[in-house]
Amino acid sequence: MGIELLTDILIIFTLSVVVLYICHRLNLPTIVGFLISGILAGPHGLGLISAVHEVEILAEVGVVLLLFTIGIELSFTKLLKIRKSVLMGGSIQVGLTILVTFIVARQIGYETGQSVFLGFLISLSSTAIVLKLIQERGEVDSPFGSSTLGILIFQDIIIVAMILAVPLLSPQEVSQSEPLTVLFLKGIGVILFVFVSARWIVPRVLYQIVKTRNKEVFLLSIFVICFGVTWATSSAGFSLSIGAFLAGLIISESEYGHEALSHVLPFRDIFTSFFFISIGMLLNIGFVLQESIFVVLIALGVLFVKSSLASIAAILLGLPLRTSIIVGLGLSQVGEFSFILSETGIEYGLLDEDSYQMFLAVSVITMLMTPFLIIYGPRVADIIMRLPIPEKLRLGLSPISQSNIKKEKDHIIIIGFGLNGKNIARAAKAGGIPYVIIEMNPETVKRELANGEPIYYGDATGEIVLNNVNIRDARIIVSVINEPAANRRIVELSRRLNPDIYIVSRTRYINEVKPLYELGADEVVPEEFETSIEIFTRVLEKYLIPKSNIEELVAEARSDGYKMFRNSSSQALSKSDSKIELPGIKISTLSVAENSVLVGKSLANMDLRKKYGVLVLAIRRNSEIISNPESSMKLCAEDELFVLGAPGKISELGRLIINSE
Repeated sequence: MGIELLTDILIIFTLSVVVLYICHRLNLPTIVGFLISGILAGPHGLGLISAVHEVEILAEVGVVLLLFTIGIELSFTKLLKIRKSVLMGGSIQVGLTILVTFIVARQIGYETGQSVFLGFLISLSSTAIVLKLIQERGEVDSPFGSSTLGILIFQDIIIVAMILAVPLLSPQEVSQSEPLTVLFLKGIGVILFVFVSARWIVPRVLYQIVKTRNKEVFLLSIFVICFGVTWATSSAGFSLSIGAFLAGLIISESEYGHEALSHVLPFRDIFTSFFFISIGMLLNIGFVLQESIFVVLIALGVLFVKSSLASIAAILLGLPLRTSIIVGLGLSQVGEFSFILSETGIEYGLLDEDSYQMFLAVSVITMLMTPFLIIYGPRVADIIMRLPIPEKLRLGLSPISQSNIKKEKDHIIIIGFGLNGKNIARAAKAGGIPYVIIEMNPETVKRELANGEPIYYGDATGEIVLNNVNIRDARIIVSVINEPAANRRIVELSRRLNPDIYIVSRTRYINEVKPLYELGADEVVPEEFETSIEIFTRVLEKYLIPKSNIEELVAEARSDGYKMFRNSSSQALSKSDSKIELPGIKISTLSVAENSVLVGKSLANMDLRKKYGVLVLAIRRNSEIISNPESSMKLCAEDELFVLGAPGKISELGRLIINSE
């Protein structure tokens, strides 16, 4: 079996490389490539894989590692921030989906228990696919990303109750399942275990591990925590995904979370590829071709119903209509845990073979469509927003009162009130410049309104919202949000509403700069570019390049439209004639010992420049920096000298400073 599994892994990876390369050339998402690879390699495709069960086990490991890394990146603090999405949004989405599916299934002719069970299957979305796509697009912290994540977390929790409810729905005679009180007590126990581990146990254990400075021991310890917590929660009756997610949360509360994440990511990427491939292997191409029209119609129906109901849940959370539509499209597929639940349904007679094959075909098709729905979701939302829709629905069902904010003129409009937005507002306030803020997080709006900030709740991609902050009389608009499609819409709309306004847009990547300029932006600030500017500025400072020369280099880099970073030519910096090194010279810090022979002597008496070729630039004494010290200044014990000179001469002076003779 070992060589057979190894052969299958080799086939899977080789086929995936070819398919992913073709997908890359066609500009198709990576996940689509993995699903297609699974379809081709599976028993219903070319039949290249024989160790199907072993591949499915590797796929489960991939799901565990994916949820583990999500937990590390999220942390308890972030989870508390999206608790409304988890509890309210998740329960509404799952409840509405079960209800609508139940009604439709009963009309078709399914029994009551089967109809409820089908509602269970359809209500779950793919945590693995959706979160991977959101992470790749850098939208986890956006209103769309955080709301979607909250609903997915609720789904992963409710799967436990669904599995426990399956025997009760079965037409077969089954033994009494575990009492709900026992499950409740287990849940309380798991929560306490996670809290104690995150607060006291894991940080101390990892501290002892880190002290060994052994990377192998640290990596193994991280995997022990991951799979140990997953096993413990699974033994208590909860899903593997919840256990892995909780394990990640435990580590996220320690100072070693980022280091753990960097070690686990390569393993996650490998094993999650098995998951997507295993999903594709389930699809029976023969069945799909035979029932193609029926399968496609049902798949489209599922996508439409789920996206509509998830959008309603997002609207009830208070999100604007455009964001709610994008959330709905992102959650419109059938999830991976539905496959686990379907196996339980077969065991209890809730699914026959034909229904099971139809479910598999519809699920895989909806998964294949997910990357495209997330990518093109903003465009679909923009099309829908052109329809005559009530403004209350467009702006979101937020009860926030904003009547106390006065209308400004010649002001700055700040879109997004994260770190960048706060810094811009702080600078505007310090300069006495009027400004208003547009933010989509209702909790942030309430908090900042209480603090006296001129902040509005709303989606800045809507014309009404921009008019509400008097964009026609504004001088500058600055967009610092995370969503690329929304940024482009804001730039285009702002330029149309006020041709004279100065538009500044922040984006994450350089390849987004050109589209924003073409839409009318005056300044586009990509984080990649500004980070590189800051890095090379600090590097040149360490080489003692004059500040004026550095500023010229920075100005040239910006005026060249980022050519410096696109071109590897040595001519990228025309100022390269400036010497960026001072051979044989460095700046060092020397500390005067208590019993040093130099204590009590003045700089003039020591004549360090003549005797040692060393120049004293400054002296730190009692936390005070004395620049250009007078020659008559006498040294005291524990003084720190900042000196410039040749390394050998500085070392010689250092020996003199600590010499007591």
